[in-house]
Amino acid sequence: MSRPEEIAPPEVFYGDTEATKYTQNTRIQSIQAQMTARALELLALPEDEVAFLLDIGCGSGLSGEMLDEEGHIWVGCDIAPSMLEVALEREVEGDLFLHDIGQGFGFRPGTFDGAISISVIQWLLNADATSHSPTQRLTRFFTTLHASLRNPSRAVFQFYPSSDDQVHMITSAAQRAGFGGGLVVDYPNSRKARKMYLVLMVGSQEVPKGLDGEEMAVQGKNGVGAERKKEEVRNERRRRKEEGKSRKGKKETTGKEWVMKKKELYRVRGKEGVPRDSRYTARKRRVQF
Repeated sequence: MSRPEEIAPPEVFYGDTEATKYTQNTRIQSIQAQMTARALELLALPEDEVAFLLDIGCGSGLSGEMLDEEGHIWVGCDIAPSMLEVALEREVEGDLFLHDIGQGFGFRPGTFDGAISISVIQWLLNADATSHSPTQRLTRFFTTLHASLRNPSRAVFQFYPSSDDQVHMITSAAQRAGFGGGLVVDYPNSRKARKMYLVLMVGSQEVPKGLDGEEMAVQGKNGVGAERKKEEVRNERRRRKEEGKSRKGKKETTGKEWVMKKKELYRVRGKEGVPRDSRYTARKRRVQF
């Protein structure tokens, strides 16, 4: 089966029909949620702090929903108009803009606390127009992204390279732009579960390790027991996460203090239309019948 990036440019491949079908597919929703959760884990953001994040290739906002759940503020860009139209219809919380990331960004230096991207950067390796040079587009992208991130911070990219040469081209461009970091491969011994993440760092930081895929790879040879074992691994990971939340206390996403903090961050970022503070801020409203 051909990969999407080998069929047509993203703005063409993800037309109205494909954008809607992609967003409504429950399997894609589940996979996207898992990869976004892992990307957030690799971002290693400070606990209990609201971060201002860039979602590169945000599509219809599936990843953005995960950012909302974690209480972060985000801006999303995508090259496919149909994808952004679906995101608007779904009334996602993030600010959206249409943009070709191969042209680079024009944000002020140090604007973002981090960036994520799910299944996007491999598209930059295609020359979809006579003026496109993959090397130059990667250079513009990583150079301007590096300038847009504060120090220290991270950018995490989940991607699907088709060869080692593509991996080398992407990582080399990132290093030339000034990023540190490297590749994190989860479940390297499993064809189905294997996922590759490029963890890029501004400032000196330690590269995280990939999830151990040994259990999943071995069980995959046992046929019927493979899916059951995968579910057990997922449930155990979910249980540990819930235990961690109960120990630390759930992150507050309501109340006046949280609302005031979020509004102040909006103002610092230059967002227009932020309501003024008053004694009625975050008040509870009566339900009118």
